[in-house]
Amino acid sequence: MKRFFPFVIVGVVAIAAVGGGTALYRSKRSALRTVSKENYEPGSVSDSVHVLGPADAWITLEEFGDFQCPPCGKLSEPINELRKDYKLRVIYREFPLPMHAHAREAALAAEAAGRQGKFWPMHDLLYKEQEAWAKSTDVHSLFDSYAQKLGLDLSRFHSDMESKDVLEQVELDQRRGAVIGVKNTPTIFLNNQAVAPNHLNPSDLRVEVETAVKNTKPSS
Repeated sequence: MKRFFPFVIVGVVAIAAVGGGTALYRSKRSALRTVSKENYEPGSVSDSVHVLGPADAWITLEEFGDFQCPPCGKLSEPINELRKDYKLRVIYREFPLPMHAHAREAALAAEAAGRQGKFWPMHDLLYKEQEAWAKSTDVHSLFDSYAQKLGLDLSRFHSDMESKDVLEQVELDQRRGAVIGVKNTPTIFLNNQAVAPNHLNPSDLRVEVETAVKNTKPSS
């Protein structure tokens, strides 16, 4: 019996380690899946939050996005369609990833456009033209052309892109995302519930929204 006792101890320790790892994984998933309103209320912190749709909408879709992220680009127009079809409230948060060379500059361009009331048109244009500027060696010229297309004051656009306030807005969104466990883009919440990564495609996201609407809509 004494010969087997060390193996018994090793087995118990291994089981405990696996159990602890599983609990930690579930804890992290839970932290991302459900956002505590005490710590995180969409749209309540910054006057520069970007929102489309009615304030009393049954469903709020909040996206943490990166303008150079291809999956984000593929969801941009489908989210626009969902907003119209289901009268969603849509919130966009900047979350440029370090792996994307021009993502932060694109975020600054969108925020600078927002200072002239054109965040959403620039948002749509950046995603529509993503393949062009993402591969460019002169993104600033392309961003200038987008700003001109939207009728922006180019001098102010340049100034705002380089301003401390615009940079702080991007960093604020990133800190907000980090607090709730956002690591990748797109990350999407429906009424503070994270959408599973394997459902972040146009067809599955529509099903998620339809389900949320059914579960939230008051019974007549």
